[in-house]
Amino acid sequence: MFKVQLRPGGVAETPGNKLAFVLTEASLPAMPGTFHNLKYHIVFSTKGRTPWLDDAIRPQVHAYLGGIIRGERGVALAIGGVADHVHILLSWRTDEALATLMRNVKAHSSKWIHQQFPQLAAFEWQEGYAAFTVSESQVVKVRNYILSQEEHHRQKSFRDELVALLKGNGVSYDERYLLG
Repeated sequence: MFKVQLRPGGVAETPGNKLAFVLTEASLPAMPGTFHNLKYHIVFSTKGRTPWLDDAIRPQVHAYLGGIIRGERGVALAIGGVADHVHILLSWRTDEALATLMRNVKAHSSKWIHQQFPQLAAFEWQEGYAAFTVSESQVVKVRNYILSQEEHHRQKSFRDELVALLKGNGVSYDERYLLG
């Protein structure tokens, strides 16, 4: 660690007489707000990939997940999946970590599932999740992909799908923890 001496004109002098320009708050233009477009494709499964979410329950669970996201001040753009996992496309805010949202989504939905469906008393979500950023130009493509999960999984396993998503997004992973 070293001290930086500021000189007039926003120039800093560091040890070794290296000069660097320093942006100070006074040198930045005023910005009236925060502008962002944070969209994520989230994937997570049931614990052990147990197929808890049958055709009768799944739409209700998806709707409840969307309600939790709205309650946390996010926007669920698409929610889909099959009996053992969920995909969510969402727009998220800048003042809260995605991990906080996911912890709340899983905790609140698990509690609700236990209350609404007593036959699912042993229901659990996997411990982790996969999250990928989505550019605006890819939103429609990702949304369609999420909404066609049932058709998609007639040909591809969840494991193969997850590995393809991880590799396609440059995410390294450990096989031991792949499916939580």
